[in-house]
Amino acid sequence: MILPQQQELESIAGLEIAAFMEPADEVGGDYYDVLNYGGKATIGIGDVTGHGLESGVLMIMAQTAIRTLLVHNETDPVKLLQTVNQTLFDNVERMKSSKNMSLSLLEYRDNTLRLSGQHEEVIVVRSSGEVERIDTMDLGFPIALEADIADFIASSEIHLNSGDVVVLYSDGITEAFNMKEAQYGIEPLIEVIALNRGQSAAEIKQAVIDDLRRYIGEQKVFDDITLVVIKQK
Repeated sequence: MILPQQQELESIAGLEIAAFMEPADEVGGDYYDVLNYGGKATIGIGDVTGHGLESGVLMIMAQTAIRTLLVHNETDPVKLLQTVNQTLFDNVERMKSSKNMSLSLLEYRDNTLRLSGQHEEVIVVRSSGEVERIDTMDLGFPIALEADIADFIASSEIHLNSGDVVVLYSDGITEAFNMKEAQYGIEPLIEVIALNRGQSAAEIKQAVIDDLRRYIGEQKVFDDITLVVIKQK
C-alpha cells in the first residue's frame, strides 16, 4: 500500500527507475522507496530480519520516519540514519522484539548518487559494460540493533554518465534456492544486468525477474524479493 506509484518513479528528472517487490508472506519486511523533496530524490532500500507481520511493522516505521525527516529537509546522512535508528530502537525495545534491519539511502542530484547506510552491495554497470560492486558494510550499521550508530555512518559517491545502470536488491534474490537447494548468487544477477544494460530500466528489471523465476522453478520462495533498477538518462 505504501510502495511508490509509477508516476512517482517517473517524476525523478534524469533517471529511469523500475522496481519490483514480492513478499514471502502476506506482509513483507523488505523496504524500498523513492521520494522527491526540495529538488533532491532519495531512493531507499532495506530489509528487516525475518518476514511477516512484525517485520512489516518495522518496515512501515522506517518508511514513515525517513519520509518525515525528508519533509523537514533533513539530508545529512548521519543525522537522518541515526534518527531513524533511534526511533526504531526505542520501538523495538517497547515491543520486546529482537528485529533489526539493513538500510541504505541514495540521494540523487546532478548525475551523482550519494550512498549511505549498510545493506547489500550496490551493483553499478556502466554503459561500456564495466561492472563495479560497492560494498556498503563500512557505510553504516544495522538499524535498531544499538541505540547510537552515528559513528558508523559514512557516505560514498557514484557519478553517473548516460546509460549507466545502478541496481539495488534484497538478499531474497541472491539467496533464492532452486529445486537442488543451490543459491542463485550475485554473479548471475550481475550477468543479466550487464547483458541487458542497453535496455530500459523496466526491461532490465523484467529480465532479472524472469531469470530468477527460471532458476527457482517450482521451489517455494522463502524470503521477500526486492529489486530496484536505476538508469541514468
